[in-house]
Amino acid sequence: MSAALERFSINQMTVKQLDLPELVDACLELGVPGVGLWRAPVQSYGVEATAKLIRDAGLSVTTLCRGGFFTAIDPAERARALDDNRLAIDEAATLGTDTLVLVSGGLPAGSKDLHGARERIADALGELGPYAASRGVRLAIEPLHPMYASDRCVVSTLAQALDIAERFPAEQVGVTVDTYHIWWDDTAPAQIARAGASGRIHTFQLADWTTPLPEGVLNGRGQIGDGAIDMREWKGYVEAAGYSGPIEVELFNDALWARDGREVLAETAARFAEHAA
Repeated sequence: MSAALERFSINQMTVKQLDLPELVDACLELGVPGVGLWRAPVQSYGVEATAKLIRDAGLSVTTLCRGGFFTAIDPAERARALDDNRLAIDEAATLGTDTLVLVSGGLPAGSKDLHGARERIADALGELGPYAASRGVRLAIEPLHPMYASDRCVVSTLAQALDIAERFPAEQVGVTVDTYHIWWDDTAPAQIARAGASGRIHTFQLADWTTPLPEGVLNGRGQIGDGAIDMREWKGYVEAAGYSGPIEVELFNDALWARDGREVLAETAARFAEHAA
Protein backbone atom coordinates (compact mmCIF):
# COMPACT_ATOMS: atom_id res chain seq x y z
CA MET A 1 0.00 0.00 0.00
CA SER A 2 1.35 3.40 -0.94
CA ALA A 3 1.65 6.02 1.78
CA ALA A 4 -0.78 8.22 -0.17
CA LEU A 5 -3.54 5.66 0.35
CA GLU A 6 -3.03 4.92 4.04
CA ARG A 7 -6.24 6.71 5.05
CA PHE A 8 -8.21 6.10 1.85
CA SER A 9 -11.48 4.21 2.02
CA ILE A 10 -13.73 3.50 -0.95
CA ASN A 11 -17.40 3.74 -0.24
CA GLN A 12 -19.17 0.79 -1.84
CA MET A 13 -21.66 3.04 -3.62
CA THR A 14 -18.87 4.65 -5.65
CA VAL A 15 -18.34 1.35 -7.47
CA LYS A 16 -21.69 -0.31 -6.92
CA GLN A 17 -21.26 -2.20 -10.21
CA LEU A 18 -18.72 -4.40 -8.40
CA ASP A 19 -20.13 -7.17 -6.25
CA LEU A 20 -18.55 -7.69 -2.87
CA PRO A 21 -15.92 -10.30 -3.90
CA GLU A 22 -14.99 -8.12 -6.89
CA LEU A 23 -14.71 -5.08 -4.66
CA VAL A 24 -12.47 -6.89 -2.21
CA ASP A 25 -10.25 -8.22 -5.00
CA ALA A 26 -9.93 -4.76 -6.54
CA CYS A 27 -9.06 -3.20 -3.17
CA LEU A 28 -6.35 -5.79 -2.58
CA GLU A 29 -4.95 -5.29 -6.08
CA LEU A 30 -4.79 -1.51 -5.71
CA GLY A 31 -3.72 -1.36 -2.08
CA VAL A 32 -6.95 0.21 -0.82
CA PRO A 33 -7.10 -0.46 2.93
CA GLY A 34 -10.73 0.36 3.80
CA VAL A 35 -14.28 0.10 2.55
CA GLY A 36 -17.50 1.82 3.52
CA LEU A 37 -20.38 -0.60 3.08
CA TRP A 38 -24.08 -0.25 2.31
CA ARG A 39 -26.75 -2.35 3.93
CA ALA A 40 -28.65 -3.63 0.87
CA PRO A 41 -25.71 -5.32 -0.91
CA VAL A 42 -24.38 -6.57 2.41
CA GLN A 43 -27.73 -8.12 3.26
CA SER A 44 -27.91 -9.67 -0.20
CA TYR A 45 -24.49 -11.28 0.20
CA GLY A 46 -25.10 -12.09 3.86
CA VAL A 47 -23.93 -10.04 6.83
CA GLU A 48 -21.83 -12.80 8.39
CA ALA A 49 -20.43 -13.79 4.99
CA THR A 50 -19.51 -10.19 4.26
CA ALA A 51 -17.81 -9.82 7.62
CA LYS A 52 -15.73 -12.94 6.95
CA LEU A 53 -14.86 -11.86 3.41
CA ILE A 54 -13.64 -8.45 4.58
CA ARG A 55 -11.86 -9.83 7.63
CA ASP A 56 -10.06 -12.56 5.70
CA ALA A 57 -8.86 -9.98 3.17
CA GLY A 58 -7.39 -7.82 5.92
CA LEU A 59 -9.54 -4.81 5.00
CA SER A 60 -11.27 -2.51 7.47
CA VAL A 61 -14.92 -1.48 7.33
CA THR A 62 -14.86 2.26 7.93
CA THR A 63 -18.63 2.86 8.02
CA LEU A 64 -21.96 1.25 7.33
CA CYS A 65 -24.65 3.18 5.46
CA ARG A 66 -27.27 3.76 6.34
CA GLY A 67 -29.53 4.11 9.30
CA GLY A 68 -31.96 6.92 9.98
CA PHE A 69 -35.29 8.00 8.47
CA PHE A 70 -36.63 8.93 11.88
CA THR A 71 -39.19 11.59 11.02
CA ALA A 72 -42.38 9.56 10.66
CA ILE A 73 -45.39 10.78 12.63
CA ASP A 74 -47.37 7.52 12.49
CA PRO A 75 -46.51 5.42 15.58
CA ALA A 76 -46.35 2.13 13.70
CA GLU A 77 -44.08 3.60 11.05
CA ARG A 78 -41.86 5.08 13.73
CA ALA A 79 -41.64 1.73 15.52
CA ARG A 80 -40.61 0.02 12.28
CA ALA A 81 -37.90 2.63 11.74
CA LEU A 82 -36.51 2.09 15.23
CA ASP A 83 -36.51 -1.68 14.76
CA ASP A 84 -34.70 -1.32 11.44
CA ASN A 85 -32.11 0.93 13.02
CA ARG A 86 -31.46 -1.56 15.80
CA LEU A 87 -30.89 -4.14 13.07
CA ALA A 88 -28.51 -1.74 11.30
CA ILE A 89 -26.57 -1.29 14.55
CA ASP A 90 -26.31 -5.07 14.91
CA GLU A 91 -25.10 -5.33 11.31
CA ALA A 92 -22.46 -2.66 11.89
CA ALA A 93 -21.21 -4.51 14.97
CA THR A 94 -21.03 -7.78 13.06
CA LEU A 95 -19.11 -6.11 10.23
CA GLY A 96 -16.61 -4.67 12.68
CA THR A 97 -17.25 -0.99 12.07
CA ASP A 98 -17.81 1.48 14.87
CA THR A 99 -19.79 3.97 12.74
CA LEU A 100 -23.33 3.83 11.39
CA VAL A 101 -24.07 6.79 9.11
CA LEU A 102 -27.54 8.28 9.52
CA VAL A 103 -29.66 9.95 6.85
CA SER A 104 -32.24 11.37 9.18
CA GLY A 105 -35.33 11.57 6.97
CA GLY A 106 -37.36 14.24 5.22
CA LEU A 107 -40.73 15.79 5.95
CA PRO A 108 -43.58 13.31 6.29
CA ALA A 109 -46.24 13.56 3.60
CA GLY A 110 -48.40 16.62 4.15
CA SER A 111 -46.18 18.12 6.84
CA LYS A 112 -44.31 21.43 6.73
CA ASP A 113 -43.01 21.22 10.29
CA LEU A 114 -39.20 21.15 10.10
CA HIS A 115 -38.80 21.74 13.83
CA GLY A 116 -41.09 18.85 14.71
CA ALA A 117 -39.27 16.54 12.31
CA ARG A 118 -35.92 17.40 13.89
CA GLU A 119 -37.31 16.78 17.36
CA ARG A 120 -38.47 13.32 16.29
CA ILE A 121 -34.89 12.62 15.18
CA ALA A 122 -33.66 13.55 18.64
CA ASP A 123 -36.33 11.36 20.25
CA ALA A 124 -35.22 8.39 18.15
CA LEU A 125 -31.56 8.93 19.01
CA GLY A 126 -32.47 9.02 22.67
CA GLU A 127 -33.76 5.47 22.29
CA LEU A 128 -31.06 4.19 19.95
CA GLY A 129 -27.92 5.82 21.36
CA PRO A 130 -27.53 3.63 24.44
CA TYR A 131 -28.22 0.49 22.41
CA ALA A 132 -25.63 1.48 19.81
CA ALA A 133 -23.04 2.17 22.51
CA SER A 134 -23.70 -1.24 24.04
CA ARG A 135 -22.78 -2.77 20.66
CA GLY A 136 -19.67 -0.61 20.21
CA VAL A 137 -21.26 1.47 17.46
CA ARG A 138 -21.48 5.26 17.12
CA LEU A 139 -24.32 7.00 15.31
CA ALA A 140 -23.13 9.66 12.84
CA ILE A 141 -25.74 12.21 11.79
CA GLU A 142 -25.04 13.29 8.22
CA PRO A 143 -26.29 16.74 7.28
CA LEU A 144 -27.37 16.77 3.64
CA HIS A 145 -27.41 19.73 1.29
CA PRO A 146 -30.62 21.78 1.73
CA MET A 147 -31.96 20.60 -1.64
CA TYR A 148 -32.67 17.27 0.09
CA ALA A 149 -34.48 18.74 3.10
CA SER A 150 -38.03 17.99 2.02
CA ASP A 151 -37.69 14.38 0.97
CA ARG A 152 -34.51 12.95 2.45
CA CYS A 153 -32.96 14.84 5.34
CA VAL A 154 -34.27 17.77 7.38
CA VAL A 155 -30.80 18.17 8.89
CA SER A 156 -29.06 20.47 6.41
CA THR A 157 -26.07 21.93 8.26
CA LEU A 158 -23.41 20.78 10.66
CA ALA A 159 -24.79 23.25 13.19
CA GLN A 160 -28.19 21.56 13.07
CA ALA A 161 -26.57 18.11 13.30
CA LEU A 162 -24.50 19.13 16.31
CA ASP A 163 -27.44 20.78 18.04
CA ILE A 164 -29.04 17.33 18.03
CA ALA A 165 -25.89 15.25 18.64
CA GLU A 166 -24.78 17.30 21.63
CA ARG A 167 -27.84 16.19 23.58
CA PHE A 168 -26.14 12.80 23.86
CA PRO A 169 -22.71 11.45 24.82
CA ALA A 170 -20.14 11.68 22.03
CA GLU A 171 -19.57 7.93 22.16
CA GLN A 172 -23.22 7.52 21.19
CA VAL A 173 -23.92 10.29 18.66
CA GLY A 174 -21.69 12.42 16.46
CA VAL A 175 -21.64 13.68 12.88
CA THR A 176 -20.55 12.85 9.38
CA VAL A 177 -18.55 15.56 7.62
CA ASP A 178 -19.15 15.22 3.87
CA THR A 179 -17.67 17.83 1.54
CA TYR A 180 -20.48 17.50 -1.00
CA HIS A 181 -23.11 18.57 1.49
CA ILE A 182 -21.34 21.34 3.41
CA TRP A 183 -18.80 23.02 1.09
CA TRP A 184 -21.17 25.93 0.40
CA ASP A 185 -21.65 26.80 4.09
CA ASP A 186 -19.25 29.47 5.36
CA THR A 187 -20.07 28.52 8.96
CA ALA A 188 -19.04 24.89 8.43
CA PRO A 189 -15.33 25.30 9.32
CA ALA A 190 -16.28 26.66 12.74
CA GLN A 191 -18.78 23.83 13.18
CA ILE A 192 -16.09 21.28 12.30
CA ALA A 193 -13.96 22.78 15.08
CA ARG A 194 -16.97 22.56 17.39
CA ALA A 195 -17.47 18.91 16.49
CA GLY A 196 -13.82 18.11 16.98
CA ALA A 197 -13.70 19.74 20.40
CA SER A 198 -16.21 17.23 21.71
CA GLY A 199 -14.93 14.21 19.74
CA ARG A 200 -17.94 14.06 17.45
CA ILE A 201 -16.37 13.79 13.98
CA HIS A 202 -17.14 10.14 13.43
CA THR A 203 -16.39 9.98 9.70
CA PHE A 204 -15.11 12.24 6.91
CA GLN A 205 -16.32 11.74 3.34
CA LEU A 206 -15.34 13.32 0.03
CA ALA A 207 -17.29 14.04 -3.14
CA ASP A 208 -17.01 16.95 -5.54
CA TRP A 209 -19.64 19.44 -6.67
CA THR A 210 -20.09 19.57 -10.42
CA THR A 211 -22.78 21.33 -12.42
CA PRO A 212 -25.21 21.09 -14.03
CA LEU A 213 -26.80 18.67 -11.58
CA PRO A 214 -28.62 15.72 -13.13
CA GLU A 215 -32.39 15.46 -13.11
CA GLY A 216 -33.40 14.26 -9.68
CA VAL A 217 -30.08 15.56 -8.23
CA LEU A 218 -29.38 12.42 -6.17
CA ASN A 219 -26.70 11.05 -8.49
CA GLY A 220 -24.82 14.30 -8.98
CA ARG A 221 -21.79 13.67 -6.76
CA GLY A 222 -18.71 14.40 -8.85
CA GLN A 223 -15.40 12.59 -9.01
CA ILE A 224 -12.95 14.40 -6.76
CA GLY A 225 -10.95 16.91 -8.71
CA ASP A 226 -13.69 17.48 -11.30
CA GLY A 227 -15.60 20.21 -9.49
CA ALA A 228 -15.61 23.27 -7.24
CA ILE A 229 -14.46 21.87 -3.89
CA ASP A 230 -10.93 22.23 -2.51
CA MET A 231 -10.51 18.82 -0.87
CA ARG A 232 -7.27 19.67 0.92
CA GLU A 233 -8.87 22.74 2.45
CA TRP A 234 -11.60 20.64 4.03
CA LYS A 235 -9.17 17.92 5.03
CA GLY A 236 -7.23 20.66 6.79
CA TYR A 237 -10.30 21.71 8.74
CA VAL A 238 -11.04 18.21 10.04
CA GLU A 239 -7.41 17.53 10.88
CA ALA A 240 -7.14 20.82 12.76
CA ALA A 241 -10.19 19.66 14.70
CA GLY A 242 -8.35 16.48 15.70
CA TYR A 243 -9.66 13.99 13.15
CA SER A 244 -7.05 11.51 11.95
CA GLY A 245 -9.23 8.61 10.81
CA PRO A 246 -10.13 7.14 7.44
CA ILE A 247 -11.30 9.33 4.57
CA GLU A 248 -14.05 7.83 2.43
CA VAL A 249 -14.83 8.76 -1.14
CA GLU A 250 -18.57 8.31 -1.68
CA LEU A 251 -19.88 9.08 -5.18
CA PHE A 252 -23.36 8.65 -6.61
CA ASN A 253 -22.74 9.13 -10.31
CA ASP A 254 -24.44 7.42 -13.25
CA ALA A 255 -21.52 8.05 -15.59
CA LEU A 256 -19.11 6.37 -13.17
CA TRP A 257 -21.47 3.45 -12.66
CA ALA A 258 -21.61 2.89 -16.43
CA ARG A 259 -17.84 2.30 -16.54
CA ASP A 260 -15.72 -0.65 -15.51
CA GLY A 261 -15.71 -0.70 -11.72
CA ARG A 262 -12.02 -1.57 -11.31
CA GLU A 263 -11.14 1.31 -13.61
CA VAL A 264 -13.28 3.68 -11.54
CA LEU A 265 -11.70 2.47 -8.31
CA ALA A 266 -8.20 2.94 -9.72
CA GLU A 267 -9.12 6.42 -10.92
CA THR A 268 -10.66 7.33 -7.56
CA ALA A 269 -7.58 6.15 -5.67
CA ALA A 270 -5.39 8.22 -7.99
CA ARG A 271 -7.60 11.30 -7.53
CA PHE A 272 -7.48 10.84 -3.77
CA ALA A 273 -3.69 10.72 -3.85
CA GLU A 274 -3.62 13.82 -6.04
CA HIS A 275 -6.19 15.97 -4.25
CA ALA A 276 -6.51 14.72 -0.66
CA ALA A 277 -3.48 12.72 0.48
